[in-house]
Order: sequence, then C-alpha cells, then structure tokens
Amino acid sequence: MFVSEAFAMAPPQGAAGAAPSGTDMLMQFFPLILMFVIFWFLLIRPQQKRAKAHKAMLAALKKGDYVMTSAGFVGRILEIDDEYVLIECGEAKLRMSRAAVGSLIDKDGKAIEPEPAKKK
Repeated sequence: MFVSEAFAMAPPQGAAGAAPSGTDMLMQFFPLILMFVIFWFLLIRPQQKRAKAHKAMLAALKKGDYVMTSAGFVGRILEIDDEYVLIECGEAKLRMSRAAVGSLIDKDGKAIEPEPAKKK
C-alpha cells in the first residue's frame, strides 16, 4: 500500500534517458562542499592560527625567558641560537631543539598565552 503511494508522489521522469542538468549535478555535490567548508572553519583554520602563534613565540624567545618544553621541563634560557636553546633546569643544563619549546611561562609558572599574529 505504502509503496504505490510513494510512486504516485514521485516527480515525473520526463524524457527517458535525458542527461541530468548542470544544476542537478551541482546540488548533488553541495553537501560535500558544505562539509568541507565547515571542516575548514572548525578544524583546519584554528590549527593554522595556533601554529602561526607558536612560530611567532619561538621567534620572540630571548635569553633569560622562562619556558616549558613539550616534554614538560621548565627552565630558564641561558643561550639561544637559530636551531638550539640551552635551558637551565634546576642544576642541570639541557640543550634542546628550539622547536621543543612548548610555551613561554612567567616566573610564577603560569603559561603566557601568545597574542595572535596581526595581519599587515
């Protein structure tokens, strides 16, 4: 009973073997395009902003700053060059890759949030 009503409510087929129009093809891909745009704004774009802020923070590091590495070590920068940093962690001195610095912290041990990079 329900199947015959569903067929009765279906739109007419038109000419047999007619090629779908360009608008129909676009409407089929519209949900995929919409999902990609949503993923872009919810996942990809914020990650790019965080990466840009982290890169700016690494470029602004200087001798005497307190940092936390991605491994969790907290220390003060003694020396810094383009590739490596020398961190004093207690009585130990650790030479690490500059990219291993996870965040800049204040003397109380609280992370300093990097300011978003401004567009020029």
